[in-house]
Amino acid sequence: MKLQIEGIHTYYSESYILKDLSLVVPEGKVVALLGRNGAGKSTTLKSIMGLVPPRRGRITFGEQDLTDLPPFKINALGIAYVPEERRIFSHLTVREHLLIAQRRDTLWSSERIYEMFTPLARLRDRRGRFLSGGEQQMLAIARALVTGPRLLLLDEPSQGLAPVIVDAVVDSIAEMKSRGLSILLVEQDLEIPFKLADYAYIIDQGALVFSGSCQELRAREDLQSRYLGVEV
Repeated sequence: MKLQIEGIHTYYSESYILKDLSLVVPEGKVVALLGRNGAGKSTTLKSIMGLVPPRRGRITFGEQDLTDLPPFKINALGIAYVPEERRIFSHLTVREHLLIAQRRDTLWSSERIYEMFTPLARLRDRRGRFLSGGEQQMLAIARALVTGPRLLLLDEPSQGLAPVIVDAVVDSIAEMKSRGLSILLVEQDLEIPFKLADYAYIIDQGALVFSGSCQELRAREDLQSRYLGVEV
């Protein structure tokens, strides 16, 4: 199903964050949401999940209006969110994280998860507080997948990870894409969306400043320099 954001305005108290923002995530595609720190990327994901509901505008997933729904109902409709902070439970094991979250009708069984994230297979009885940052990131993604989403919201999945772990995360996203999962990806490392994404949006100070293919963005060195701080 297609996710469509139409002219949303989102605030934190009186702070005006998202300003008439519109974007689309087509079914089965990977869409990158880019911008400098503080541009409003994470707020966009939280607005979709109902964690910071927009005061104006509309968000739909297929025919369902999400705008005023609480987060648990949005998740039940097939949208999963992996926050930048990961939010792993320190006292639960890897196995327990997956068992608690798993839905019966999911395509992403624990067995498939352990095949995708092989380090988690040998760590299934380790508690969250004893996992490395990379292992926690894998678990956060895995926990979202076992809920059986149609759309996955990923916030900075490579942040703070060693290159070998980043490669494993990129490979997992590529596999999700190959299985038809729609993904909205927030990422600072441009090479990751250039490898994975079909489309890209750039926001600056909460407003949309670019939308197009990743191939077009790769060729636009002016945009990369001006809005993403990339030296080209």
